[in-house]
Amino acid sequence: MRTLLIVDDEKNIRAGLKAMIERQYRDRYDVSLAADGTEALDVIRDGRIDILITDIRMPEMDGLALIRHVAELSPNTAVIILSGHDDFQYAKEAIKFHVREYLLKPIVREEMYGILDRVEAELGRAEEAESRLDEADRVREELRTAQLHYIFVHPAIDPADAAERCRSAGLERLETAYRVGALRFAGDRGQNVLAQEFLARGAEGRATFHLEDQDGYLIVLTDEAALFDRLMRHLKDKSVSSAYHIGLSRMKERLEDVRAGYAEARRAAGYSLLQPRCSSSIIRYESVMDRTDAPELPVDDVRRLANMLGTDREADMKAILVRLFDLKKTSEVSLDYLERLSKLLNETVFDDVFRTYGEASLEILRLYKRVGSIYRFSDIHEYFHEAENLLFRLNDYVRTVRSTLGDNREMRKAVAYIEAHYAEDLNMATVSNHVSLNYSYFSELFKEYTGQSFVSYVKAVRIEKAKALLARTDAKIYEIGQSVGFENAKQFNRVFRELEGVPASEYRVRRQGAGHLAGELDTSDT
Repeated sequence: MRTLLIVDDEKNIRAGLKAMIERQYRDRYDVSLAADGTEALDVIRDGRIDILITDIRMPEMDGLALIRHVAELSPNTAVIILSGHDDFQYAKEAIKFHVREYLLKPIVREEMYGILDRVEAELGRAEEAESRLDEADRVREELRTAQLHYIFVHPAIDPADAAERCRSAGLERLETAYRVGALRFAGDRGQNVLAQEFLARGAEGRATFHLEDQDGYLIVLTDEAALFDRLMRHLKDKSVSSAYHIGLSRMKERLEDVRAGYAEARRAAGYSLLQPRCSSSIIRYESVMDRTDAPELPVDDVRRLANMLGTDREADMKAILVRLFDLKKTSEVSLDYLERLSKLLNETVFDDVFRTYGEASLEILRLYKRVGSIYRFSDIHEYFHEAENLLFRLNDYVRTVRSTLGDNREMRKAVAYIEAHYAEDLNMATVSNHVSLNYSYFSELFKEYTGQSFVSYVKAVRIEKAKALLARTDAKIYEIGQSVGFENAKQFNRVFRELEGVPASEYRVRRQGAGHLAGELDTSDT
């Protein structure tokens, strides 16, 4: 529904026009009324007006003054002038402001309807053209984003290929001097929207492009030197709740260097991990590029941590972790060192627990995945506390598992479950879930406890149950096989021969024959 505003100082004219329009165009227009130009401007400022019908001569603010303001405030509003024959001079003045139509007083209904229909058709054509432009802009933006994403995720991309992709995406305007910035919020990445809105309307440089990369960093390419300072002030004015940091590349002069600029910006932004908590900053690559220190990794300390898992030495474990990530010295080291230290901790301690004991509860598993990268955290303090939390949870988990291994309660429970459910569709996943143990760890523990694999043990239980039935009942052999859990007679006979050395039928003959002989001997004795 379009919005239509009628402005006239005569109440009867306003009301009459509204009535005629609403009768002719049911549900096409949402009609508002104003008595003069001042009142009309208040309506326009409150919301979009598609069509304005205004008188020329009015008190307070006449129609010409109103049209001038509308041209500035709402240039897409279609304006129709109400004028008498003696207002022609005013009408000529209105031509400067692209007035669409003139409606002479006294108003002829059919003439007004014809004007509204022409204006409606014109607005429709304009909207269609705008839609096509918007679609073209959207396609260009998608192409630009796709090409830049391709460049960013391929470190070994040929510089000439990168430059050609940039040109095909319309970034040739950067071929003078530009920087790449990487904006990182310490908290919710959804706050990128605030920065994107600013960049969409506030970039003053000749060329500014932005997109979000695969890790949630807002990447900005611009030739405007002061843009990043203005962006920081904008975010500060918006009172953004979490800290934010912008990593800046060195100045680049060729599109061939766009991948290198991205890498520098991301590397600089990464050093926000070492910034004081709750502060925001711009980190220039030049200030961190020489941090190439490579101290020897504390391999022995990390191994001690792994060996302490499952013990009651949490205080010692924390002391080692504090020594590994001495928070007073982190500002002096390079990201390379922290990356390698985190990798060593993952592989030697955390990964080894899951390889040995299987996956723990979902809660521990979520922590495990999060601690896999230091870049999932707002700063190194947050990473340290999450790693400490995971370490202590795994310590409790290993202690519990070892206790279970010591007294075999879970294995006794598993064997009892098999004895009670041997005739059902039984598998190891069902039984391991019943005793709340990891599938692979349960398999190892069960074999150690019973001396057999799970499948062999279940077969043996079923055959023992079948042997008892064969000896004391006259049930058909295939019925006995089904009653103890075998799918069919063929499978039952194969397993029976495999374990007992004879077919089930022969076993029955021998057992029942031995039973008759024993009965006859008992009778002769009496």
